[in-house]
Amino acid sequence: MLSKIFKSFTKNKPSAPKDVATNTNINHKESKRNVTSLRIGEIGEYKINIQLDQLPKECMYLNDILISNKFSKSGYSQIDHVVVTPYAIFIIETKNYSGTIYGHRNRVKWSVNGKFPMMNPFNQNYGHIEAVKSVLANWDKIKYVSLVSFNKRCTFKVNEELRKIQSNDLIVYDTELSEFITRKINVLKLQQPEPILSKNDIQDIYNKLNIANISDLQIRDMHVDKVKNLSNLETTNNEKDVPTCITCGKKVSEKVREYCISNKKRFKGNIYCYEHQKASSTKN
Repeated sequence: MLSKIFKSFTKNKPSAPKDVATNTNINHKESKRNVTSLRIGEIGEYKINIQLDQLPKECMYLNDILISNKFSKSGYSQIDHVVVTPYAIFIIETKNYSGTIYGHRNRVKWSVNGKFPMMNPFNQNYGHIEAVKSVLANWDKIKYVSLVSFNKRCTFKVNEELRKIQSNDLIVYDTELSEFITRKINVLKLQQPEPILSKNDIQDIYNKLNIANISDLQIRDMHVDKVKNLSNLETTNNEKDVPTCITCGKKVSEKVREYCISNKKRFKGNIYCYEHQKASSTKN
């Protein structure tokens, strides 16, 4: 008798709705993805901070500063790291890519693995340097060094000058950041034994940049949104500019496009992929 009552009770017991369980799984996955992304960023910043903490004691640095920039499309420049030393100010742009980085100092566009375009990071950092200069207008004799840091998951295929310590544009791995800054300071010491900035100058510059730094979260979020929108617009425009075959719509390289355009009599100003170049020639 008791067993029958128990069975009746378990049958009538309401079960949890399936959609609730599904939503929980989705939220959990999304949360996990966000935490992983944030974790990667935190680890990257942690590694950079370890490097910067190894610099000589007379150096001072700031992380993630947002300052006004009238020449920027967003109206601001967000700079990953600024290191103030007696001989120069180092402006550091950090990148979190994986793969082979192809680029040249004079090229507007670089690429990852030869497929994914990216803006020349030194051009980007040039804008950051100009923004810092506008804040430090009273210090006109400062030397600036542009540093772009990548993680060790990357391989560099760039012009050799960007790895030479004599250059004021340097591409480095995050694990060698302090080494390159220290070596660069030593080179500058040989060129000019007397420091450009005194201890008081370094402190004043640090304070000046700290005051100029915009900490308002709403403004920072607006800046990030503007940068994302501009990046999406640029990506869309780049996709529109990619040459395609007039017959099948397949994307072709710039080399193929130039070949077709240069053979006006054969292709009549149209662009064809390799396969349909043959078909076009047969028709003609």
